[in-house]
Amino acid sequence: MKVLLGIGGSEDSIRALTRTVERAHVAGDDLTVGVVDNPDSDLGYEEIESRVRTVLDEHGVDAELRRFEGDAGSRIVDVAEEEGFDQIVLGGGETSPMGKINIGGIAEFVLLNSHVTVTLVR
Repeated sequence: MKVLLGIGGSEDSIRALTRTVERAHVAGDDLTVGVVDNPDSDLGYEEIESRVRTVLDEHGVDAELRRFEGDAGSRIVDVAEEEGFDQIVLGGGETSPMGKINIGGIAEFVLLNSHVTVTLVR
């Protein structure tokens, strides 16, 4: 399966990274990791890239690592649709004290606009 993982440095996207790489290792997925600018994250591109490479190396997974500039949600959707990805994977947000899922603006945009299957990892 051709999988696009969008990661912006939030805690939920780091969890999605680990789980997606583990699955890619077992299933043999063709994985591309797209690093996006996330204004809600304290991590810069270089630090996110370093974490991605560490997780990939730990699991022995070879994946393409790309930087997506501009509006993060739009770029993820456009790349996934234009390049024929089977699935988009994103961090799925946090559960509120009331038990509801709070997702960020990037994940919400992708969910509402993508014609490609979207998996949220929580």
